[in-house]
Amino acid sequence: MPTDEEKKERLAKKYELLDPDVRLMLRVRDDDAAAFEELVQKYQSRLVGILRHLVSNKDQAEDLAQEVFLRVYRARKRYVPMAKFSTWLFTITHNVASTALSKRARRKEVNLTNSPSGTMPVRPLDTMAKEKSALMPARQVARDEMAEMMRSAIEQLGDRQRMAMLLSKFEGMSYQEIADTMELSTQAVKSLLSRARVRLKTILEPYVENGIIPGVIATAEDDEDT
Repeated sequence: MPTDEEKKERLAKKYELLDPDVRLMLRVRDDDAAAFEELVQKYQSRLVGILRHLVSNKDQAEDLAQEVFLRVYRARKRYVPMAKFSTWLFTITHNVASTALSKRARRKEVNLTNSPSGTMPVRPLDTMAKEKSALMPARQVARDEMAEMMRSAIEQLGDRQRMAMLLSKFEGMSYQEIADTMELSTQAVKSLLSRARVRLKTILEPYVENGIIPGVIATAEDDEDT
């Protein structure tokens, strides 16, 4: 019967054979600067896109992406491929984003405690939808405007729902890969995505009712995992 160490070696060999990015990272482990640069070029824009959705700030997203790559480089000598490279990378990304969001939440708590009313004004989404509808009668918004509305809707999800949705929709990860990335069970991931879809539908209803976006956008379901 194979030992745990033998199983680990077999798994590492499997991912080395199947995943070209794992092979690049193994070259990084051996101090190949060109391999590291290749990984950065391949994943940087994807990381910034995910992080921008999570932290809602382009400059901070770029800074956090650099932090992710710094952690990757620092961990290179300890790297053993136990999953696809992208799963490992987005696990680090999830951890970096979670830390940043936790720090921001603590700062908000301090600011709200010190403010006169203790609350911040919130602009109702249905009001925003009606205003935009009045400006653009009898037509639907352009693709970039629709993308911005979807971005705003996704930003209103909870942190974990948002991360699961982004990994599913933008990275095309399976339930199992998302579970590995977020350190959850596959059932928990399915639950997160289901709740996220319901929440998005609710958020986008004012835009549908005012004819700004087609209803199919608000009701689109994730494909079933195969």
